[in-house]
Amino acid sequence: MNLSATLLLAFGMSMDAFAASIGKGATLHKPKLSEALRTGLIFGAIETLTPLIGWALGMLASQFVLEWNHWIAFTLLVFLGGRMVIEGIRNDIDEDETPVRRHGFWLLVTTAIATSLDAMAVGVGLAFLQVSILTTALAIGCATFIMSTLGIMVGRFIGPLLGKRAEILGGVVLIGIGAQILWNHFAG
Repeated sequence: MNLSATLLLAFGMSMDAFAASIGKGATLHKPKLSEALRTGLIFGAIETLTPLIGWALGMLASQFVLEWNHWIAFTLLVFLGGRMVIEGIRNDIDEDETPVRRHGFWLLVTTAIATSLDAMAVGVGLAFLQVSILTTALAIGCATFIMSTLGIMVGRFIGPLLGKRAEILGGVVLIGIGAQILWNHFAG
């Protein structure tokens, strides 16, 4: 794979994380750059690892991974998105709650895993091609770091416009990403 193909793949793989980060940023109260960088680092690190895992699985048992990865991603994203919608509705009822300034580490890790399962599937496919998996995985991770960091900062500006509905919208976005993953699997 040449450089332009690698960059296109990397930024294409980062779009789910970008959308999820916008939702995460919108639910926070004035997230700082340090929180955006932290989120970008978590998403980028996981997005770097998943193609490597996919590549290794591709060498072992590609058929099983390709058969189930879309269902795993869909389930995780619907679960996380549903949780965000429920929390957003609860927050509308309970307005005296302290604004959230930082997401929990495990929540970010779970979201990052859910949005990076497509990169794992790409890793499975790359196992059958003559590519440098380390270079490709690092490119995907770097692109995801950049896009997730930007996503949190974009969400910072969208959040005040949406108010209490930001968390509900963020949950709907995650559910939509999950549905898109299923749609792409069955349509393609």
